[in-house]
Amino acid sequence: MEYFCYHRDRPGSLTLRNELVEEHWSYMDRYAKELIARGPTFASDGETPTGSVHIIDLPDPAAARAFAFDEPNYQAGTYRDVLLRRWHNLLGRTMWDFAGGPSGGNRYLVLGLGSGPAVDVDVPPDRDELIAYGPLLSDDGATWLGTAVLLRAPDAEAARAVLTTDRYADIEVHDWEFGGRR
Repeated sequence: MEYFCYHRDRPGSLTLRNELVEEHWSYMDRYAKELIARGPTFASDGETPTGSVHIIDLPDPAAARAFAFDEPNYQAGTYRDVLLRRWHNLLGRTMWDFAGGPSGGNRYLVLGLGSGPAVDVDVPPDRDELIAYGPLLSDDGATWLGTAVLLRAPDAEAARAVLTTDRYADIEVHDWEFGGRR
């Protein structure tokens, strides 16, 4: 089962985040084979971290919760909250398979949060700029709750346009980059 996990930083936690970077990476090393995508989000200055995205394939909801809540930054109080949802990998690949590679261009996390009839459940025709794409689902996988996308785009508005904007209660766009050890 695939899961989308977004830990959002608590304001004022940058020092603590920096102190725990090796613990965080060591923790993620344990899940290297299960990770589909990972990386930090940033404020509009492009430098201040605001969160951490992990898309991961785990056996069940209990394993996903353990992954999200045993994470060292979460345990230490770096994060203010966690969005953890079932997810379905419509691209069928990891971020490391993205033809555009880990650098060059602007990268974004786009979260479309909604309810009601599912939308954007098919991969858009121009998939070359998509790094990860799939629906956010309820724990049992039966109910559509939104869409999560990692992509390369010229700017935040172009990134937002990958989703059908009038069908979501809210769409968040965050600067994002490939994560992991350098």
